[in-house]
Amino acid sequence: MSYDLAVWEGARPADDTMATTTFEDLYRKHMRHMGGQKAAPTPLIRQYVEALVARWPDLSPDDDDEDEKASPWSDGPLVNNASGPMLYFGMVFSKYREAVPFATDVAKSLGLTCFDPQDGRLIA
Repeated sequence: MSYDLAVWEGARPADDTMATTTFEDLYRKHMRHMGGQKAAPTPLIRQYVEALVARWPDLSPDDDDEDEKASPWSDGPLVNNASGPMLYFGMVFSKYREAVPFATDVAKSLGLTCFDPQDGRLIA
């Protein structure tokens, strides 16, 4: 089980309903690709990912034992979850409570929008 978070560039939506619409539009455009092609992450999204993996190590594709992970990320490398101005990534459920506040603070400091797609709500 994992906890997913979406982070993107752009004006912060006014409310959760608008954020859900923005998320769905961005997801369709940047994350659900015909033929598996993703866009390179923007410099700001790359900076965000670098801050996350500076705090907790990135995972290699061979890391598959959740109980042994020092990292909260559910897969890796984390940058593979980015496309253009959006990052959509998962955290192992047992560690998300520690990771979400950090991920949210970093996003806020960079002017990025943080969204919880499970609950359909903006975070901080």
